[in-house]
Amino acid sequence: MKILLGRNDVNPDKPDNKGRTPLLWAACNGHEGVVKILLRRNDVNPDKPDNKGQTPLLWAAFNGHEGVVKILLGRNDVNPDKPDTKGGTPLMFAACNGHEGVVKILLGRNDVNPDHPDNKGRTPLLWAACSGHEGVVELLLGRNDVNPDNQDNKGQTPLNWAAYNGHEGVVKILLRRDDVNPDNLDSKGGTSLLLAAYNGHEGVVKILLGRNDINPDKPDNKGRTPLLCAACNGHEGVVEILLGRNDINPNSLDNNGLTPLSWAAYNGHERVVKTLLARDHVRPNKPDNDGQTPLLWAACNGREGVVQILLGRNDVDPDKPDNKGRTPLGWAACNGHEGAVKILLGQDNVNPDKPDNDGQTPLSGAAYNGHAGVVKVLIGRDDVNPNKLNNYGETPLRRAADKGHKGVVALLQPPESATPSLPLRRRAISRLTRFIRR
Repeated sequence: MKILLGRNDVNPDKPDNKGRTPLLWAACNGHEGVVKILLRRNDVNPDKPDNKGQTPLLWAAFNGHEGVVKILLGRNDVNPDKPDTKGGTPLMFAACNGHEGVVKILLGRNDVNPDHPDNKGRTPLLWAACSGHEGVVELLLGRNDVNPDNQDNKGQTPLNWAAYNGHEGVVKILLRRDDVNPDNLDSKGGTSLLLAAYNGHEGVVKILLGRNDINPDKPDNKGRTPLLCAACNGHEGVVEILLGRNDINPNSLDNNGLTPLSWAAYNGHERVVKTLLARDHVRPNKPDNDGQTPLLWAACNGREGVVQILLGRNDVDPDKPDNKGRTPLGWAACNGHEGAVKILLGQDNVNPDKPDNDGQTPLSGAAYNGHAGVVKVLIGRDDVNPNKLNNYGETPLRRAADKGHKGVVALLQPPESATPSLPLRRRAISRLTRFIRR
């Protein structure tokens, strides 16, 4: 370093393609000796930012290099609170990364704003809470000029973020304060409890439920309650905790009319489904706004385990159609879920040839989407008409041919010697012939 700096043809402050100077790199990596050497020169800018507006001080703070931070702050030409292009200050990065020593150094200055928000409205306290740095949170809360309940641009407070990420210690620290709203709503209507339940943080859920100023059943802007979010994501432990309360509605509806059971069935969370069904007041056959029941959703997505659980009940209609007339079997067939199809066909009260509002049968849907396995299962039955016309005069064979599903066409095409029970129209015959000859 000294040898190079002794030459007249070396620029000691030349940045690389990212705008980072030798001083910035030395500060970033904590090389105090190099930093001192470079700062002795008049042709080195100690506060020169890189392309993202990040200075040597900011990088030293980011990585927790206390010695370098002290050296740089000893200069009068270094701005200790200079934000980068996204509004992040040295204090914010030190807080975010849990560097208590650097935080203490910066908070000891009068020219550092301890509550400065970045471009997303997130303060050093919020970042420390978000990352679970209890020591830094305590340091910042010890200041009178830090708002412990400050909302970012999405309306989320330090408590919201700590709950979302499951930082129990930080949650406890924040809840000790009278100036923190434990039931704050973010811009989407989500509370700290909902955010914790969504991510399955049982410890945080228990802490929040221990308070009298928390609404445990409060829905967000989409109508989703903490229980619904936990059920949707398969967090069985949180579901059990919430169901242990008397002020939780186990049949709460979101804005689309889906219940916690509907979402658990949709995503195939068998244990959560069983937990919910163990409640006397849970309605296992409740349709949503589109008429789709938990069983229909499970069948639609091929959740065989959930399908079997629901069919084991006497209060579930296995053939209940949605508002478009499509049954659980129709959806399972349409999406090619052979296992679910076989399970449903094992029920005596399931019509294997039931048309929807457009006249499409389960066979027609399977043929159209090229699900040869499901087609084979359905045409193996005596109570399925392979030539049934939909409302547009199309047979399953015609629909499969239109989409180019050769395997399905081969299954549905009648033998040459056989006479089709329902004649194809001239256009269908012509198209089918061209398809087969290719």
